Amino acid sequence: MSGERDLRVLVVDDEPLTAQAHADYVQRVQGFVVAGIAPTGAAALDLLKKAAEREEPIDLILLDMTLTDLHGLDVARRIRRRGYTVDIMAITAVRDLDVVRNAISAGVTQYLIKPFTFAVFREKLENHRGFRLGLTETGPLATQASIDSALGALRTVSPGRLPKGLLDETLAAVSAELRAAGTALSATEVGARLDLSRVTVRRYLEYLAQQKQAVKAPRHGTPGRPEYEYRWV
Repeated sequence: MSGERDLRVLVVDDEPLTAQAHADYVQRVQGFVVAGIAPTGAAALDLLKKAAEREEPIDLILLDMTLTDLHGLDVARRIRRRGYTVDIMAITAVRDLDVVRNAISAGVTQYLIKPFTFAVFREKLENHRGFRLGLTETGPLATQASIDSALGALRTVSPGRLPKGLLDETLAAVSAELRAAGTALSATEVGARLDLSRVTVRRYLEYLAQQKQAVKAPRHGTPGRPEYEYRWV
């Protein structure tokens, strides 16, 4: 991802500790930077306007649904009515299906339910970056393939029925690391980045290859026993 600018993120949450925790999470994900923290919907709209006026627009809003002054849905709708094309990710404890449906209708591209781990959060952000890249790499005109690829990037690797011994959180961490790398990595390299053993990481990489989320290939030029590398699809 070298050469690409960092995506500017606005955190909107009325709980100061939660807002700061989310901001800290953002700072830990390569390619993202915190552009501001807003405790209310009105403050978020004001920061969005000022950022646009400075020609430093916000790229992504992490939006809580239960703010003290406005419902998150109202904030999302006002953002769209004012013509902002900023992407919105809902981060909330609200599980009501009507809210989820209305959030999607209001332009929310991802919906993350509290509480969650950093690994899951990081994967959501990496998915979002993949979504944006998928819509910009082919120039001003989209193709069916570019649209399908962009929308596919938003989908998380399904944790529904993992093989025995594999954990959802570790799969999310390995997936996010491989996606973020932008190049092929070996199990040893991924393990070093995540502080996990090569044997453990290899099981998750093999699973991703079986699910066609990653491509496995021998790494040429390595002495001794052949080493395999994995590249995110």
